[in-house]
Amino acid sequence: MGRLDDRVVAITGAGRGIGKEIALLAAKEGAKVVVNDLGSNTDGSGGGNIADDVVKEIQAMGGEAVANTESIAQVSGGESLLQSALDAFGKMDVLVNNAGILRDRTIFKMEESDWDAVIAVHLKGHYCCSRPFANYIRENNHTGARIINFSSVSGLYGNFGQANYGAAKAGIAGFSRVLALELAKYACTVNTISPGALTRMTIPLRENRGESVEQEDLEAGGPQHIAPIVAWLASEASAGVTAEIFHTARGGVAIMQQPLVIKQFKKTSGVWSLEELDEVVPQLIAARAANIEAAKDQTTVVD
Repeated sequence: MGRLDDRVVAITGAGRGIGKEIALLAAKEGAKVVVNDLGSNTDGSGGGNIADDVVKEIQAMGGEAVANTESIAQVSGGESLLQSALDAFGKMDVLVNNAGILRDRTIFKMEESDWDAVIAVHLKGHYCCSRPFANYIRENNHTGARIINFSSVSGLYGNFGQANYGAAKAGIAGFSRVLALELAKYACTVNTISPGALTRMTIPLRENRGESVEQEDLEAGGPQHIAPIVAWLASEASAGVTAEIFHTARGGVAIMQQPLVIKQFKKTSGVWSLEELDEVVPQLIAARAANIEAAKDQTTVVD
């Protein structure tokens, strides 16, 4: 018996890297899988039949899978993804929005096309796939479904040279919180993953810093470390766990703090004067710094 027996899981960007590892583990746990991938390069150009290769790999291990090669940057692509699940397996239970591209530039050099392409695949792509699935859930009163979205520390913390990617990933975190509220009526959970893994998208970033990537690095920090938390969130064990952000990398799994008022000063009358803010703002900054320090030592080692 697998954790995902009788579950139909659709995964975008599942031809390589994190998405492929999720697809393989989902199939191993008994899920029927829709493998979506254009087979494009990391910047979104080109194409290939890598989705079919993953399907064959799943079938070779005794699993069930179908390929979908539509672009998820358009609603028609998201509708096609859902339809592939319905045509092949009669239903859809889990959506994993993983597909992504990179076009890294500083804001001084970032062209409009660089901005639009990254926003389209990441942020709009999450909408394009989630909207058809959400309507399917509502129209069929399909309870217990799961949506698992992918953000990034580039958006949650910030990362030099990734204004487009960071904006999209921060937007996905906000999108997920709203979706969790809107789908709660149907017991559908919506959670977000902030992954850290060595993939074809991230290895060049490391190499550009003059750091080599060895086989032991791939074993310790490869995309296979992301798949387990995704599979767990796709399973029945995650019922009631929603609107959370999980960070996972190199054997670690963590839950992330989300926007919350840490400390507040409130006037009983009038508006704040600039002199009063001279006194108050440093105290607010100090409170945030203390909050960050308190969160740094929250690691438990598990053998």
